[in-house]
Amino acid sequence: MKIDVRTVGLFEENCYLVIDESSGKAVLIDPGDEGDRILEMVRVSGASVEAIWLTHAHIDHIGAINDVRAVHEVPVRLHDLDLPYYERLSAQAAQMYGMTWDQPTATPVSVNEGDVLTCGALEFSVIHVPGHAPGHVSYNGYGVALSGDLLFAGSIGRTDLPLSDPYAMDTSLAVFSSLPIDTIVYPGHGPATTIARELETNPFLSGRARSIKR
Repeated sequence: MKIDVRTVGLFEENCYLVIDESSGKAVLIDPGDEGDRILEMVRVSGASVEAIWLTHAHIDHIGAINDVRAVHEVPVRLHDLDLPYYERLSAQAAQMYGMTWDQPTATPVSVNEGDVLTCGALEFSVIHVPGHAPGHVSYNGYGVALSGDLLFAGSIGRTDLPLSDPYAMDTSLAVFSSLPIDTIVYPGHGPATTIARELETNPFLSGRARSIKR
């Protein structure tokens, strides 16, 4: 497995390309902006994109879907609880910020807690981790978590946005705190981190620290 990343757009969002090197097939996680740069990442990789997987549907995670699908007409996967953002709230946010907006036209295919999605021979489990957004999910497998805006290096996703829920976020953080400590977290913003590092240093995980054996 290979994971490439491009940090795109005004909000410096991380778009990931997950590649099954055995088959040359790939998925894009959260194509948020700058579709030309995302498509160039795919072209350079030589991989064949099978799908777009969304962790959630905030403005900075879905803005390049149409650009990608103009070249790779692939399905978009999203939890149903984030459809309000996908269908209208992100467009409203773009208007508020004075941003040009390309409303996604693809009808998403639902993902749910416990689903297993494939990328070539790879398999990733869907974990529903609401709080930052109601339909927020993480795609986990092979010691990595592609976790969107749940957990950052030293911080967490905002819970003061429309439809956010700080109580749900607390439960979701508890779920992530119980993952194997060597799990690599690929967040929606900022550098990759590990569960061990966040248990030791992240103030938002204070009180959740376990005995860490290296």
